[in-house]
Amino acid sequence: QVQLVESGGGLVQAGGSLRLSCAAPGLTFSSYALGWFRQAPGKEREVVGAISRSGGNLYYADSVKGRFTISRDNAKNTVYLQMNSLKPEDAAVYYCAAGRALFTTVLLRTTQYEYWGQGTQVTVSS
Repeated sequence: QVQLVESGGGLVQAGGSLRLSCAAPGLTFSSYALGWFRQAPGKEREVVGAISRSGGNLYYADSVKGRFTISRDNAKNTVYLQMNSLKPEDAAVYYCAAGRALFTTVLLRTTQYEYWGQGTQVTVSS
């Protein structure tokens, strides 16, 4: 069973930054599109950012455009989410996910992803 392992969450003041990492030992990383999702209490899980296998196609939710950056390092089997200018409404459990896709395709729906991490909590104080 493949398990993705997130790290980097925590408590930060509004306006601050965090960098989330997600490692995927045992996964042929380059064969998978990757994504970051978040889920706040009482809300559905939503996509925050997604990146294609090529790394050249990216997607960001409107709410995070210009503040968050998704990237991948296939040599390290790791995907990152750099989060800047954090707002209280960014607080949630953040999940990384991996799904099989064509080389330039980004995946936006939870049902398209095959493997998930356990989640990491991000808390933003005002």
